[in-house]
Amino acid sequence: MSDALFPKLVGNQDTLPEADGLLVNYQALQSAQEQLSGLYQSNQPFPHIVIDNFLPQSTIVKLLQEYPEDQTLPIWNDATHKDKESGEYVQKDKRNIRDLLRMPPTYRQLIWELNSHYFLSFLSKMTEISNLIPDPNLRGAGIHQIGRGGFLKIHADFTTHREFSIDRRLNLLVYLNPDWKDEYGGHLELWDKDMQGPPKQVLPVANRCVVFSTTATSFHGHPHPLTCPSNIYRKSMALYYYTNGRPTGEAEPVVSTLWKDTPN
Repeated sequence: MSDALFPKLVGNQDTLPEADGLLVNYQALQSAQEQLSGLYQSNQPFPHIVIDNFLPQSTIVKLLQEYPEDQTLPIWNDATHKDKESGEYVQKDKRNIRDLLRMPPTYRQLIWELNSHYFLSFLSKMTEISNLIPDPNLRGAGIHQIGRGGFLKIHADFTTHREFSIDRRLNLLVYLNPDWKDEYGGHLELWDKDMQGPPKQVLPVANRCVVFSTTATSFHGHPHPLTCPSNIYRKSMALYYYTNGRPTGEAEPVVSTLWKDTPN
């Protein structure tokens, strides 16, 4: 899909009133939720939406200003991972921060707002998934970045929360890359259940949000090594949402990730 076809929350580009103190323009989301719902349900290869101008510009500016660029900070976790059976990398040169109290203040507040009743209500109406539950542990979520040469192999995520035994239903990604070029790669790829392709590709540019349903066959990732300069990282925020129970046959309860090879 062309970037020009992604829906845009135009009103969300305005600076929020300072007295408001909020980072999310809930009114803009509410106004767009009916249109977004129709797109979400019909999009292929599985229900999803790509929204440009997701956050007010003032919020994006704060997020970029506070981003922990110093790679020596102890808050960064090494999230590079190899498959236990093959020994091959499934995610490479990846780092993350999931400790909410150690994140910069704007990130803490934004995660609080995106886990609030107001945003959960928007998500439920857009996706038609009721009674969504946020994850206070941020398992697998938080601030993510991948450097030059890194990648995330195509996969379907774990469907059951390891600690709470609730069902993972939605992924939300917000990209934080203001000058990301097409030639850097790193496009999010969404694959069909049979991994036949071609995949839908989404360039991870700043203030672009992707929401998609988490099932046993919602295959996604960015499997090709990044070609960005060594001092530039593919940055994003990720949040996941759950329910107590899910439709029969949608996914088996598993706490591990299912990795997939792409066709040659």
